[in-house]
Amino acid sequence: MSIRERLSGNEAVANAMRQINPDVVAAFPITPSTEVPQYFSTFVNDGKVDTEFIPVESEHSAMSACVGASAAGGRVMTATSANGLSLMWEILYIASSSRLPIVMSCVNRTVSGPLNIHNDHTDSMGARDAGWIQLYCETNQEAYDNVLMANRIAEHVDVHLPLMVCYDGFITSHSIENIELLEDDKAKAFVGEYHPEHFLLNAKEPIAVGPLDVQPYHFEHKFQQAEAMRNAKKVILEVSEEFEKLTGRKYGLFEEYKTEDADRIIVVLNSTAGTAKYVVDELRAKGEKVGLIKPRVFRPFPGEELAKALSKAKVVAIMDKADSLNGAAGPLYTDTTCAMHSFGVTGVKTVNYIYGLGGRDVRAEDIEKVYSDLAEIEKTGKVENPYRYLGLKG
Repeated sequence: MSIRERLSGNEAVANAMRQINPDVVAAFPITPSTEVPQYFSTFVNDGKVDTEFIPVESEHSAMSACVGASAAGGRVMTATSANGLSLMWEILYIASSSRLPIVMSCVNRTVSGPLNIHNDHTDSMGARDAGWIQLYCETNQEAYDNVLMANRIAEHVDVHLPLMVCYDGFITSHSIENIELLEDDKAKAFVGEYHPEHFLLNAKEPIAVGPLDVQPYHFEHKFQQAEAMRNAKKVILEVSEEFEKLTGRKYGLFEEYKTEDADRIIVVLNSTAGTAKYVVDELRAKGEKVGLIKPRVFRPFPGEELAKALSKAKVVAIMDKADSLNGAAGPLYTDTTCAMHSFGVTGVKTVNYIYGLGGRDVRAEDIEKVYSDLAEIEKTGKVENPYRYLGLKG
């Protein structure tokens, strides 16, 4: 039987980590992810896990310690946010290129400056091309579930890449929701033991990790990383299917909400999807054919599958809670429209909305405005401005 609890997102993630019982957790506190290592450290102190907990002096050191522990053969986890993730930047690439299956909870917060501790997706979107798998979560339940699945995905022999589970700071991390936890023994059995094939502490097979990689080899090694990322898509679906059999909770590459006959579709990540679902229900009750797609997997990007899901719509809004500041579009819009073009979906009008930066509230009426704008585009067949900002003052 599952265990019903009322937990914040950070508490739920820390409990998933407790059930996983990793070999090493190295972390440095930063709002709003601080509670994850804080809660987990109490489990260490109370003897509920066997984990070696390493409190370090910076996030750069945290990820460096994770790299060393993972290379030595350990199952390793951490958590961070915003500028903490930025301070890890150098080591993020070393972790992925060294094919180390570290699992990190990224509690999404805007990256300073201007100084701000509230939610947007600037941090994880900035790291989107660092070679890490990225899973996004709407609710506390999804955060818990994705952390339980994360090690199985990252450690798979066909993948061996680090993975970050991303969920919204404060909105998800600190809000309390009813969730269902697996019983400890079932969670442990699902995650299983980690048995790395190659690791530094294997005296029978001396190896080097992260040596100088010069011209005759570097390109091929980067190709192997790319292949592993492509392999991850299949593994994510396999692990998710097994998780569904255990819990009844279904996960795919993305969630489609009332899109079967939808002419107007919004694509949006994380907690805003909950608000958008409410608006979809309200507009559906009025006879409007609207729908929603919520990507769960952003890396590897499910381009072909997403393009197919959007192919029957007439007009699509892709909403970004991060601005690439490139004068053209946000990251989710760029990847989505590139995929649509690449896979022959050319008759669908698209528009990008940058929203919610620095924690700006996104209300139901804001989502209603997006659907109203889409109706106007559907009516006129024209996109006057494909790069828009939602909820600006003045």
